[in-house]
Amino acid sequence: MGIVLVLVLAPRFELATANEYLVALVLVLGLYASVFVHELAHLVVARAYGMHAPSITLHLLGGETVIEGESRTPAQELTTAVVGPLVSGAIALAAWLASLWLGAGLAAGVLWSLAWVNAIVAAFNLVPGLPLDGGRVLRALVWAATGRESTGVRVAAWIGRLAAVAVVAAALVLRDRLGTGWLVDLALAVLVGFVLWTGATAALEQADRVGRVNRLVASELLVPAVDGTATPTDLPVLPDGLHGTMLLRAMAARPAPTYAVVTPDGRLVGLLHADAVDDAYRRTR
Repeated sequence: MGIVLVLVLAPRFELATANEYLVALVLVLGLYASVFVHELAHLVVARAYGMHAPSITLHLLGGETVIEGESRTPAQELTTAVVGPLVSGAIALAAWLASLWLGAGLAAGVLWSLAWVNAIVAAFNLVPGLPLDGGRVLRALVWAATGRESTGVRVAAWIGRLAAVAVVAAALVLRDRLGTGWLVDLALAVLVGFVLWTGATAALEQADRVGRVNRLVASELLVPAVDGTATPTDLPVLPDGLHGTMLLRAMAARPAPTYAVVTPDGRLVGLLHADAVDDAYRRTR
C-alpha cells in the first residue's frame, strides 16, 4: 500500500536543490527496499514456524509474501502477521533519526519522507481488516478468544470490506482539500478499495471452507470396530478425537485409503475411509 502513497505524493515534491522527479525516484526505490524488508520479515517468521514460504513479490500496491498452508495456532498467525508492520515502524524510526542527524539537504529530505511513508505503511497495515496484516492480527485474537478460526476470519474480513469503502469515501469527502490532483487520488483510492474488497471477499470464502473443514469429526465418520477387534497392522494409525484441520493434516501426512483410529491406550475404535471424509466435506457445501 505504501507504493500507492508514493505515487500520489512523490511527484508533488518541490525542492529548490533538486529535480522533484529525481527525489521521487529515490524515494520510490527506497520504499521498494523497505517493502521488501517488510515482506522478508513475514517470510522469515513463517519459515521459522515450518511453513513453506517460497517467494516474495513486489508490485504496484506494495508486496506479497507467498505462504503455502495455514497457521496452526492463533499465536503463530499473530506473530507472522504483526512482524511486518513492526519492521516498517522500525525502518520509519531509523530513517527519521537519520534525517535529524543529517540536519538539512536533499538526503535529509528523502530520509524524512521515507520515514513518514513507512510510518503510514505500518499504521495502514495495522488496520484490523483482511487482507491487511492488522486483519490477520484480529483474526488471531478472535480465534484465540472463541476457539474458532473461521469466526476470526469472518470478523476481520467484514472490517476489511468496511475499510475498502472508507478509503473511497475519504477520497470523495476530501476532494476539495486534494486540489487539482483529486481525480488521480480518487482513481488510486478506488484501486486500493478494490484490492481490499476482493481480498476480504476471498477471506470470507476461505472462512466458509474452514467452517466446513471444522465440521469434519473422525469419530462421526468412521466404521465402528467390534469389541475385541485387533488393530490392523497394515493400516496407518490415527489417534481418536481428531477433527477439522488436524484431521486433514494427519491424513495428508500419511496418505492412504483407510486408517485405523485408536485410543491413547491402543484400543481400536474403528476404521476411517478417506472417501468418507471427502464425501462429508462435499455434503457441507
